[in-house]
Amino acid sequence: MNNILICGSIAYDTIMVFEDYFKDHILPDQIHKLSVSFYVPELKKNFGGTAGNIAYNLRLLNSSPIIMATVGDDFTLYSDRLSKLEIMQDYIRIIPETHTAQAFITTDLDDNQITAFHPGAMTQSHKNTVSTISENISLAVIAPDGKDGMINHSNECYKANIPILFDPGQGLPMFNQEELLTFIEQASYIAVNDYEAQVLSKTTNLSIENISKKVTALIITKGNEGSLIYTDNKIIKIDPFYAANIIDPTGCGDAYRSGLIYGIVNKLSWEKTGWLASIMGGFKIESQGGQNHTPSINAIESYFGEKLG
Repeated sequence: MNNILICGSIAYDTIMVFEDYFKDHILPDQIHKLSVSFYVPELKKNFGGTAGNIAYNLRLLNSSPIIMATVGDDFTLYSDRLSKLEIMQDYIRIIPETHTAQAFITTDLDDNQITAFHPGAMTQSHKNTVSTISENISLAVIAPDGKDGMINHSNECYKANIPILFDPGQGLPMFNQEELLTFIEQASYIAVNDYEAQVLSKTTNLSIENISKKVTALIITKGNEGSLIYTDNKIIKIDPFYAANIIDPTGCGDAYRSGLIYGIVNKLSWEKTGWLASIMGGFKIESQGGQNHTPSINAIESYFGEKLG
C-alpha cells in the first residue's frame, strides 16, 4: 500500500460576490482614509487549504492520503467532511483557542478580488512531528503551511529517507536563499507554477536547468499552456486538459498535484503522470472552490485511457 503523507494547510475559504464594481466605490484620491462597505448577498463557505485539497483529489483517484496539519477549535465541520471522505485524521492536531486558517474573498463583477487571510492554527504546524507517524510513508508532500513546520517536516522526512515532493506555492516568499537551497537538496521532486519557478530561480541564483538536475523531476505548470516536466536531462511537454466550462481556477494546482502524486507512487511514466495531472486540474476548473468537483473514477479513466488503482 502506498501511504502518502501531505504536510500542509487546512483552511476554510469564504467566497462572497459583490454585484457591482469595486472601481465605482473606491475613490483613488481618498484611499489614504479608505472606509468602504460592500453588500454581498451571495456567500459560500468552501473547504480548502493545500493539504485538504490535495487529499480530496487523491480520494477521487481511490488513494488513501494521510494529512498532517494544525487546525483550530472550529474544525468540527471540516472533520465531519473528512470522515465522510474516509480520510485519516490521526495526525491533524487541534490547537486550542485558535481558528482554523481562513480566507475571506470578495469578488466583483470584473472578477477583481479583495482577500483577507487569517493563518490561525497553521502557524503552529511545527508542533506536529513526522516521527509520530506509525505508517510506512511512500512519499511526503511539503505544501504551503507555517514556515517552521515546512522546514521541520522536510528535515524529518529527509533524515528518515522518505522521498519528498516540495510544493512551496504561495509560501515561497517566506524563505531565503539558504532555506530554499536546503529544500532543493532534500527534495526528490519539485512542483511549481511558471511564476514560482522564476522566483525560485532568482532567490537561489540557480537556473531552471540547474535546479532540475538536483532532483528526480522538476514540474512547472503553465496554466492553459499545459506543463513541463524536467527529468533525465530532457523536457517533457504535457498538453493541457481542455475543460468544457472554465468556472474557477482556485485549487487547480492542488488537483494537478494529486495526479502527479498518484503517478509517482504508482511508478507511471512521466508522460502518463503529467497527463493524469492535467486531467485532474481540468476537472477542477469546472466548479467553484477547491473541493466541489465530483468526477467519478470512471470519468477520469475514460480520459486517461486506462484503469487506475
